[in-house]
Amino acid sequence: MQAVTFQAPGEVRVEDRPEPELLARDDAVVRVEATGVCGSDLHIYHGRVVIEPGFTLGHEFVGTLVAAGDAVSEVAEGDRVLGCYCSACGKCFFCRRGDFHKCDEGRVFGHGKTLGSLQGAQAERVLVPHANLTLRRVPDGMSDEAALFAGDVMGTGWHAVDEAGIRPGDSAAVLGLGPVGLCAVQAAKAAGAARVIGIDSVEERLGIAAGFGAEPVHLKDDDPRAAVKRATEGRGVDAAIDAVGHPDALELACRITRKAGTVVAIGVYAERVQVHMGIVWIKALTLKTGHANVIGHVDRVLAMMTAGVLDPRPLVTHHMKLADAPEAYAVYDRREALKIVMTP
Repeated sequence: MQAVTFQAPGEVRVEDRPEPELLARDDAVVRVEATGVCGSDLHIYHGRVVIEPGFTLGHEFVGTLVAAGDAVSEVAEGDRVLGCYCSACGKCFFCRRGDFHKCDEGRVFGHGKTLGSLQGAQAERVLVPHANLTLRRVPDGMSDEAALFAGDVMGTGWHAVDEAGIRPGDSAAVLGLGPVGLCAVQAAKAAGAARVIGIDSVEERLGIAAGFGAEPVHLKDDDPRAAVKRATEGRGVDAAIDAVGHPDALELACRITRKAGTVVAIGVYAERVQVHMGIVWIKALTLKTGHANVIGHVDRVLAMMTAGVLDPRPLVTHHMKLADAPEAYAVYDRREALKIVMTP
C-alpha cells in the first residue's frame, strides 16, 4: 500500500508499505478514504518533534472498516468510521476516570516511538488498536472532511473550551487562529461565551474568526493587551486559550487573563519553556495544558456537528491526493493552506 513517511526535517516521501494486519482481538483495520495534514504534523516535518525516518505520518482519518478482531463490538466491518488521533484501552486507572488521553496503553498515530510507535493514517490502510474506543461510526449525512475534524481538531478545540470552564456570559481569548484555534472560537461561542477575542497575525484567519463571531485583533498591527482591556472593562478575559504552542503566546495569554482566570495551553510544546510564575501566582491563575481528551468528547462533538452548532467545513482550503503528499506538506509549511484533506 502507499503511505506517507517521514524521511528527515523538511522531507516526506510516498512509499510502498506492507498492509497492516490484526494483532489483537480488539484491533481493526480501516481503508482510509480521507486523511488530514495537521499542524502537529508540521512539528514533525520541522524536526521539532523527533521521530524515526521511514515512519508513517498522520493521525486524522475517515474510512471504511475492512477487518476487525472478535472483541470489536462497537463498530463492524463495512461501517464508515472516523478515528480519534490516539487510542485508549478503556480499562486502566486513567480510562476509568474518563482521562482517555492519558491511557496507560494509549498511543498516538503517526508520532513514532515517542508516542507509542503506532503507524500513521496518511496511508491507504491503517491499523487501529482498541477499536471500540478509538473509532466511531460517522453519522449519516456527514461528509468525510467534516468527520475528520471530530477525531482531532474540533475535538481539541472543544477540549480547550471545556478545560477553560467557559460558561454562558463569559469572555474568552483564543491566541493563534489555525484550525485548532478557529475550532476553539466556534466551541467557545457554542459554550455561550458572550465575547470571544481572536488574536493572530494572518488577515485571512482573522476574517474567518470574525465570521464565527469573534472580535479579531491583529497581533502586530493592534495592541492585544489594550484591546482585551477595552473589551473587558480592564479586567482581562475569563479564560485564554493558547493554540500556538510558543512561549510568547503563553505569556501573552497569562497577561490578558483576569485575576483568578484560566489559561489553557493546547498548542504543542515539545521543549522546555519558561513560564512567568510571578504573573501566574500574583493573579492566581489556573494553568492547564496537555493534548486533548478527544475520545472523551467525540460523541458530544459529533452531536453538535450534526446539529450544525459546530461546522469545521469552512476551514478546508485544499483537497489533494495522497500521492502528492510532499507538495501538500510544502504548501502547508508555506502557510498557503488552512487545512488540507488528502484522498487516495
